This record gives sequence, structure tokens and C-alpha cells, in this order.
Amino acid sequence: MTLANQLTLLRVALIPVFVLVFYFPYKWSYLASAVIFAAAAATDWLDGYLARKLNQSTAFGAFLDPVADKLMVATALVLLVGLHKNPWFTIAAAVIIGREIAVSALREWMAELGKRSSVAVSFIGKIKTTAQMAAIIVLLAFDVREYPVMESIGYVLLYVAAALTLWTMILYLRAAWPTLMSDETRRSS
Repeated sequence: MTLANQLTLLRVALIPVFVLVFYFPYKWSYLASAVIFAAAAATDWLDGYLARKLNQSTAFGAFLDPVADKLMVATALVLLVGLHKNPWFTIAAAVIIGREIAVSALREWMAELGKRSSVAVSFIGKIKTTAQMAAIIVLLAFDVREYPVMESIGYVLLYVAAALTLWTMILYLRAAWPTLMSDETRRSS
């Protein structure tokens, strides 16, 4: 078990801790849940860096790392939807979660065809992830009743992340489109 894989497993293990702390009936639970989420987000960057730097990339890590990321983000967004009870927030969260599921399925399918590199993570995808993580951390860290300005900042970051989410999904679909169409052509003939 490599250090990078241990960090990824730690990220998965932090999910139930994150949920419990989020629901603690204390004022500090907002900041504590944001710190846990931020630590998990940091391990996402660190495990990839260590895997490359120490030449410890594994098939298990390649599988688990994106799963851990998506589980953490989806959990945070579901918790925040319950807290904010706002249809515009819910739509942005649904767009982000839906895109993650769709792109994961697309990547898996392309990998089966030996064409995973055509839907590899792009630079704009990294910007999307950064906006998404920043939005979630801001929205978790502050009691929106006491800090409405921070809520507004979090919403703007979330909408930017949702827009980038759609954009990256379109880029991935466009990259996979020739393969998607050639497969449909073979089936219909």
C-alpha cells in the first residue's frame, strides 16, 4: 500500500467524520466541517503529487482517487443543499453531481475501448475543481445567517463551478464524439 493510496483511503474515511461534524449542534461545526473538507481536498492534490514524484502510481490508486473525490464532493453538496434549501443552489449542485456521474461513465466506457486518453483531465477541469472546492469550503465555513456576504461569495463560486462543469462536460463529449458515433454506426450496420 503506497503512501498515495493511503492518503486516498484517508479521504474516503474522512467522509463519515465530515458528515457527523457537519451535523454537530455547535457553532464551531461549520468551520470544523470546512477544515475537514479542506484537508480532504488537500490530500487529493497531495496523493497525485506523491504518486508521480515517488513513482508510486497504481491501478488501485487510479481507480480509487476519482471515486474518493466524487464521493467527498457529492456528500458535501448534498449536505449543503439540505442547509441552503434554495432551488438555484440545488440546480447548481445537481449539475455538478450529474456531470461527475456522466463523465465518469464516459471515461470508463472510453477506457474499455482503449481511448481513455481522449477524455483525460484537462486544465479547465483543474480550474473547475478549484472553483468547486473553494465554493464548498466557503459555504461550509460560515453560518449563512451570520455571514450573508460569505454566502453570496460561496454562491458565485458554486455557479462558476457549475458553469465550468458544463463546459468541461461538453469538451469531454466533443472529444469522445467520433468514438461515440463510430460505435453507433457499427451497431446499426
